[in-house]
Amino acid sequence: MSVNKIEILISKLPGYSMGAQNKMAELADSEMETGKKFARQLLRWNKYFNKRQMPWKGEKDPYKIWLSEIILQQTRVDQGLKYYQNFIERFPNISALASAKPEAVFKLWEGLGYYSRCRNLLETARHIAGKCEGKFPADYQSILQLKGVGPYTASAIASFAYNLPHAVVDGNVYRILARIYNKIVPTDSTEGKKYFAALAQQTLTPKKAAEYNQAIMDFGALICKPSPNCEDCFFHNDCKAYAVGNQKNLPVKLKEIKIKERWFYYFVLKAGNSFCLRQRTENDIWQHLHEFPVIEKSEPVSSEQLANEFESNYSFKLMQPLSATVQSTQRLTHQLIHFSFYIIESPDQTPVKHFRWVKINALTKLAFPKTLQQFISHHLTAT
Repeated sequence: MSVNKIEILISKLPGYSMGAQNKMAELADSEMETGKKFARQLLRWNKYFNKRQMPWKGEKDPYKIWLSEIILQQTRVDQGLKYYQNFIERFPNISALASAKPEAVFKLWEGLGYYSRCRNLLETARHIAGKCEGKFPADYQSILQLKGVGPYTASAIASFAYNLPHAVVDGNVYRILARIYNKIVPTDSTEGKKYFAALAQQTLTPKKAAEYNQAIMDFGALICKPSPNCEDCFFHNDCKAYAVGNQKNLPVKLKEIKIKERWFYYFVLKAGNSFCLRQRTENDIWQHLHEFPVIEKSEPVSSEQLANEFESNYSFKLMQPLSATVQSTQRLTHQLIHFSFYIIESPDQTPVKHFRWVKINALTKLAFPKTLQQFISHHLTAT
């Protein structure tokens, strides 16, 4: 679908007006000038007024930049900060991370979520330490080939570490560009992504790529937020969306995120001071993390059905009625997961296929999904 067809389709969305359409037509001849003016004023704002501080700002070590970018994927800065600091302290360079045991890396990552990032982190570190002789790639295309690195992360590393002229494009940048150019183009369409990537590259100040990229991300975090602080914005007099009152309607998307619900029923088998668990092997977000015996369902089930299914799946006879000790939920980007925990006392360490019995003092050394780790901390190992 062409950009023109998308714009016709999107014209039916709330907040779209003929005034915005006319302004967008006029923009074709002036967007180069708008982009250059925005870039100049953005760099000035960054130099004199941007007070946002983060430990990786101004960093030139590609290892530390890469590590911060991977941690911050799908993660808030305030949450990722302590993980970044802990990783740098424990693994100060690529060789230290490459030689680490997977269990240690996953334990340090515990609670951050999206564990495929952690697997990619370790795999990439080993690749660089081995195939690249410990030297981080120094050009965009080579960086882009690394496991877990997409165009945004590759652009960030290339520009921050080597000042190469590659524009970063993330949710902040989509939002800023859509507003300053008043672009009614869906950011979640294939054409839209290409369009904004080209627009971002056009707006970039090539010789100051590192400074510009950091500045535009800070600007999106501090000023041009989802609910924009237009009156504090240095560019509001030149912002095309602000001129027609369209800034709060941008950016636009065609698709709605569909939330998948899942129900996880955990059976915490306890024999004395030992618990039955395994390392998860399924190819999903919790692969390689540890868990208790579990029944996973796409809808809630009765206690009777749950007990029958557990006994059938695990060949373990329940000697007590089921009563959940704890119930909670966790919302991920595309999932809503309901957790129920049942502590089941066992007279002995009855063998359970694919599971092992672990003493309570060893639980804190293993990596678990965030909700399980919280359950263990509050209900099993709390003193």
